Amino acid sequence: MNKPVRVTAASLLGLALIMLAMTDLHAAELRVIAGGSTTWWLNELGPRFEQSSGHKLAIRFDSTPNLIKHVVSGEPFDVAVVPVDVFKDAAAKAHFVAGPTTDVARVGYGVIVREGAPKPDVSTPDALKKALLEASSAAFLPESAAGAYVLKVFERLDIAETMKAKTKPQTATGQIAKAVASGDAELGVFLINVLIAPGVELVGPLPAELQQDLVFTASIAAASKQAEAANALISFLLTPEAAAVIKAKGMTPG
Repeated sequence: MNKPVRVTAASLLGLALIMLAMTDLHAAELRVIAGGSTTWWLNELGPRFEQSSGHKLAIRFDSTPNLIKHVVSGEPFDVAVVPVDVFKDAAAKAHFVAGPTTDVARVGYGVIVREGAPKPDVSTPDALKKALLEASSAAFLPESAAGAYVLKVFERLDIAETMKAKTKPQTATGQIAKAVASGDAELGVFLINVLIAPGVELVGPLPAELQQDLVFTASIAAASKQAEAANALISFLLTPEAAAVIKAKGMTPG
């Protein structure tokens, strides 16, 4: 005759603690570094990834020069979702796992004005040049990969020196549209997804001859001890769910 199995409260508590420990063993806290222009969609997708995976994210958003400094300095991180320009820096690239990166999103450049203000023609290089020269000021973020490209556009239009006096430099991507909305700057020139904001209107994209996509790509830190979780995050950013959010926030997935 089988003896009844008695399960005490203490044994149940012990089992619960073991299960909790096993869960914690598989959960990770991922240190993520990301381009400032990814803020809008990464902040929405982050909690979704945490809920579905059990991992936790600690995200640092910053400009490309600062991201390169972070990587090269040896400050710890696990995964990066950054402008491809970060990987053009040899010293920074050496801190990532070998092999190709994974493109997550891309976006082109555009021009905004304050809501209700007249919209200049920016459909051709000559029209854009005229609009920039006639504007009293232009806001963008010079210390960034996107800002560096805006400066190249000024050079190609042969107005680089003139635009120095008109530039209203910002220190964060979110400040560009705010500067235009408040009237502190007449135009905003930057990545289109950053320029979609209250109080401003998109005049249009840069003309095709001057347009270029900024690609945001992902890779795992060579020193990361959370490579499996980091890879899970990158895979999540390629899902249809993530693509829908990225598109809704003004970028093209992949």
